[in-house]
Amino acid sequence: MEIIGIALFIFSLLVAFMIYKSWAMLKEEKVKLQDELNDLRISYMNERDKVVKAEENLIAQREKQIAQEQYIAELQQRFKLEFENIASKLLEEKSAKFTEQNRASMDIILNPFKEHIKSFEEKVEKVYKSESDERNVLKGVISQLMDQTKQIQEDANNLTRALKGDSKKQGNWGEVILERVLERSGLVKDREYRIQTSLNTEQGSRVQPDVIIDLPDDKHIVIDAKVSLIAYERLVTAENEVDRDLYIKQHLISVKTHIQGLSGKNYHGLNQLNSPDFVLLFMPIESSFGIAVQQDAELFNYAWDRKVVIVSPSTLLATLRTIASIWKQERQNRNVLEIARLSGTMYDKFVGFLTDMESIGRNIKQSQDAYDKALNKLSSGAGNLSNTSEKIKKLGAKATRQIDTKFLDQQGI
Repeated sequence: MEIIGIALFIFSLLVAFMIYKSWAMLKEEKVKLQDELNDLRISYMNERDKVVKAEENLIAQREKQIAQEQYIAELQQRFKLEFENIASKLLEEKSAKFTEQNRASMDIILNPFKEHIKSFEEKVEKVYKSESDERNVLKGVISQLMDQTKQIQEDANNLTRALKGDSKKQGNWGEVILERVLERSGLVKDREYRIQTSLNTEQGSRVQPDVIIDLPDDKHIVIDAKVSLIAYERLVTAENEVDRDLYIKQHLISVKTHIQGLSGKNYHGLNQLNSPDFVLLFMPIESSFGIAVQQDAELFNYAWDRKVVIVSPSTLLATLRTIASIWKQERQNRNVLEIARLSGTMYDKFVGFLTDMESIGRNIKQSQDAYDKALNKLSSGAGNLSNTSEKIKKLGAKATRQIDTKFLDQQGI
């Protein structure tokens, strides 16, 4: 309990420090969000202008193509009429004298004209093909611009939905931010904290807090993420003080509603948890948290009276890192105790080893004494076995091997 008290004291200091820090961040956060929204609006307007210009160019190209086609048709018709007129006149003038020479002369006159028409048709075909290719490329560019514009518009809609949209997605987003803070805290998932653990109340209903922080001595702290976005988004985009005051009040109402809802869950009363008489309410938007505590100096007391402590990403991270340090100290203490236990066990084993070695030494000495006595009987003193056996051999006993002289007492033989 002393460690928990120290942690809570440190947590209180950190919360007070971060309140002052959040004050300076509010205006910068507002400008940043406004700039992001303005950038999206400008980008959308620019892309829309590009699409309009591209469509105008496409219409102009189409009108130009239609005019060229009409001009070509008119030229062809005019050339055809002129050719028919020339041919008719030549035939009329030379019909009486039409010979091979006249036919050759006709070819000389008409061939350049035919070549001119053919060349003109080839040029027209090239121009038409080139314009067709350019038109296809332009269609592709316009299609890409339309896709990009659609994506930008979709992104803008997504941002709007994220700020104003359904509460389920807001809640999921808040839980994601909470998990990121936990990942940076130094705590290990499923060892020092658990996510979305289902618990049973005394009435048999099921509750599922976002995060349960495990503390030494089987104690716990519960964290729930709550997102207040609608009034906050309107607040940061408000263009006058009247609207700003209105949205500040709505934002505080939203925060207090979350406090009341979380207080009603009574997590600290669950049998499966050994929790302090409070739960942490995590607000994932730092500036949203800062505005709330800045505008209502009694908000912390309001929450504390309902057994709720409000935290932001920065204050929660500081608290979690304090808990990580407590766990580190706890593991070190447990290691010291384990080392002491193992040292005691090793000392007892060592004492037993010394006792066994002493016993082995006594047994070795007893064995040495028995060995010396047996050796004396074998080779020392009057009537030892070795000399007696050697005498028997000398008296005529048959033997194939000889006793080593070191076992014989030469004086006794």
